[in-house]
Amino acid sequence: MGDIIDIAAELSLLHTLQGAAFSRQVERIALQAGFHILPGEDNIMVTDIKHDDDFPNLLTAARKAASHGFKVYILPNPKSTRTADLILERKGLFKMYDLKTIQGKSSAINRLRESIGQTNRVMLNMATDYNGRLLASDIKAYFEENPNANEVMIFKGSKMILVNRGLVRNAMFNRLFRKMYEK
Repeated sequence: MGDIIDIAAELSLLHTLQGAAFSRQVERIALQAGFHILPGEDNIMVTDIKHDDDFPNLLTAARKAASHGFKVYILPNPKSTRTADLILERKGLFKMYDLKTIQGKSSAINRLRESIGQTNRVMLNMATDYNGRLLASDIKAYFEENPNANEVMIFKGSKMILVNRGLVRNAMFNRLFRKMYEK
């Protein structure tokens, strides 16, 4: 594996990469940035860098992702650059997500907008009873406003819902989404 890389420098490099180079860099960070298993957890990895006040929210979301078969890398917040919060790995694919914990009744669109420029994948951890029709509308608006958006992963209780650009473009998106979200 070699020397442990400087995670802040490697995360800032992501803003200059795209496509396969971006994916390779995400994998490099996960595998070489000094991650180790979080004591008491099976598939949650952390670094020795001190985590900020958002760590409890990150850990809650990481546990949900791990319960769905992901290996989760909780990224430190290097303050010097806007970065994702988590790397999720499953079947050799490494993807970065910006976590947004939704606690207010109409805050999803604002939280989604905050993630623009950080990463092209967002994880919403629903910590409130959020209207399915409103959330579908918020997600659709997010994809329309952010041409780089690839995916929104939603955790509602123990359920995981994945929404990609293709699904949002479907004329039946609102109905399909609400069926997944509300059941």
